[in-house]
Amino acid sequence: MQVVCLQEDAFYALFDKVIEHIESKRQDQPEKWIDGETAMKELGIKSTTTLQKLRNEGKIRYSQPQKKIILYDRDSINAYLEKHARETF
Repeated sequence: MQVVCLQEDAFYALFDKVIEHIESKRQDQPEKWIDGETAMKELGIKSTTTLQKLRNEGKIRYSQPQKKIILYDRDSINAYLEKHARETF
């Protein structure tokens, strides 16, 4: 086993680079829970009523952490779109 000695400044600089790298990797992954506006964009709809209908019929998953905040599961939206995808000729 090798032991590596670093000066304090070099250690904290390396530590900052590692944190920066981890955060950049985390930002590459899309959020699991998205707001209604983003959900409507992904579904290609313009009506909040249609979004509510999909939610009420159980076609897409949602979470309501507070009374007026409704978040939608991106994976269920993608699954819904895949389910309704048509193959080309």
